[in-house]
Amino acid sequence: MTGRAAAGFAALAAGAVLLLTGCGPGASAQPKAPRSVSDDAKVKEMQDKLDAADDAAAQADTDATQNN
Repeated sequence: MTGRAAAGFAALAAGAVLLLTGCGPGASAQPKAPRSVSDDAKVKEMQDKLDAADDAAAQADTDATQNN
């Protein structure tokens, strides 16, 4: 198979996959379930934990460089 034929086949296959999965242009995204307040609270809690871990890592880096 030549390079052009392979590229054309790959483009055709990708288009078929997008068409079959509904990911093509004009496809509308539907959420699986409505988000609730508890979901938002969980996201906020996870973000707070992530921020705290980032702060702790930054502090550890600062402490390590000051001790050298």
